[in-house]
Order: sequence, then structure tokens, then C-alpha cells
Amino acid sequence: MVAQPRLRQNPSVSDNSDRSSSKDSAPEQRIVERSGPGWFTTTLVLEDPFGEKVVWHSRRNRKGLDAEPAHRVGRTRPRYALAINPGSVTWWIAVVFMIGAALFAIGSASVFLGADLANLSGPIFFTGSIFFTSAAYLQIFEVINEPDALTRKRPRTALLRWEPHKIGWWAAIVQFIGTLLFNVNTFEATRVLTPSEQEGLVWTPDAMGSICFLVASYLAYVEVCRRWTAWQPRNISWWIVVINLLGSVAFGISAVASFVTVQTGELLDAQAANVWTFGGAVCFFVGAYLLLPEMTAHAKSRESLTYA
Repeated sequence: MVAQPRLRQNPSVSDNSDRSSSKDSAPEQRIVERSGPGWFTTTLVLEDPFGEKVVWHSRRNRKGLDAEPAHRVGRTRPRYALAINPGSVTWWIAVVFMIGAALFAIGSASVFLGADLANLSGPIFFTGSIFFTSAAYLQIFEVINEPDALTRKRPRTALLRWEPHKIGWWAAIVQFIGTLLFNVNTFEATRVLTPSEQEGLVWTPDAMGSICFLVASYLAYVEVCRRWTAWQPRNISWWIVVINLLGSVAFGISAVASFVTVQTGELLDAQAANVWTFGGAVCFFVGAYLLLPEMTAHAKSRESLTYA
């Protein structure tokens, strides 16, 4: 598991102890400021008895990362390009999402590689959607079992929990719904359907799933930005949510191009639909991969992770 920083303790410190030894004991911290977009709290400013401040962020907390010094918020860089930590839920989210994205990229590219491969695109898309759904559920599991901001204690492990006060929970739930819609869309696309059935069973869930992905991606973007929009090119988490948002936009364009004309049974623009699906899949693959170096973006050194 990823080592969890201790943000709150009650050590016995003698009155004549020096400042450095007291700091090493991680004295109790208090919340001096809360902020976030709308009614969501995504950022806490914590202050110790010596007046030193660190900034807790909901995404970093969820990903097992420590609070950042107040003067370096959003600027903590990853220590390694690849984290190998199968004991971390984040690691599995990254790996499973990468597999799903790779399958979507292969499925969309196969359409341009001949009729034989094109016939396999349906099962490939459906398999990829299962991986997407699995990773999306892991995101829900991660957000509902994250540690407390101050005590760093985790709640009793749960498979599902109602936590609408968290923006990360909403992002995970909405994306999970989107993946379920893609499950329906990609499964029905493997069957022989009439044009009207294609519109109702293939295109409609595709369009609704794409909308869910757009909403979820924007919520994740807002969480990282700490407000409705921001430019944070030094923050790897910002790049992750921006790239995923671009992927969702590409999937949305693909859904529009995939509109089925009931009279003819033809797609509005089949070639564009596959090109934009491929582009979106590449974005999701890159965004998922970046979760791995993000795991190493600790403000203080950590030695419990294995890196490559």
C-alpha cells in the first residue's frame, strides 16, 4: 500500500524540547481555511502550532499523496516515470483504464485495416468497455474509502457509499454510469439490428455515455483546478484531467458522427466517428498512464513504493 503521511498526532513533548524534535513528532494541525468550487471543499489549509502551513487537496489525499507546502501548491513533481505498486487502488485504475483505452484504439483502427479486422471491432469495443467499467468502479471504491484529512484514518471499507458532498464522488459516479451505457452501446453493436433499433440501442446510449464522460471529466478538472478553470502546467494532476477532458470531447464528437439515419441505416460520418474514437482512446490511454508517475508526486520522500 502507499505510505500514508501522518497529519495529526498527539505526541508527548516536554516543554523544553527543541522546535525540530517537536516538528518531527508531527504535532496536531488545525484547519485555518477551506475552499473549492461551488459548495464542494477540495482544499484545506492546515497549520501546526509553530505557524507552518501545508495545503491538503482532495485528489492528492485520495491518491495517497501528502499535503503540499503552502508555497509550492500544485508544483510538486513526480519522482519517477513509472510506479509499480499493485497494492494501490490508483495503480489498478491506471492499468485497467489503459487496457480499456488500448482496446478502443485497436477497435477503431481495425476498421481501416480491412474487412476481416473490421468484423472484430464490435467484440473489441465491448471488451474495452468492460475494462472501462471496471476501472470506473475502482474510482468509486477509491473515493469512498479515502482517509480523513486530519487523522489520516480510513473509514470502514465499503463497496458503495453515499457521499454527495465530494466532487470526486460525483465525477466517479457519473463516469461509471457512462461506462455502463457504453457496455450497452458496444454490446448491441455486435448484433444485426434494423436502422431504428440501431438508433435506439446503439446510438442513444453512445450519446448519453459520451455526455456522462464529458460531465465527469469536467468535474475532475474542476477538482484539480480548485475552481471552475485554471492554468496549471506544472501540475501533473492538471495534465491528467485536461487530457481526459480532451478525450471526452473526442468521444462526444464521435457520437455525433455516429448518428444513424433511420431511412438508410447509414452513419452520419462513419470515418469521422472512428477517427475521433481513436483520438479519444489515445487521450484516455495517456491520461491513465500519467496516473502512474502522479503516484510518486510526494511533497516529502516516501520509501514504501517500488519504482521502475
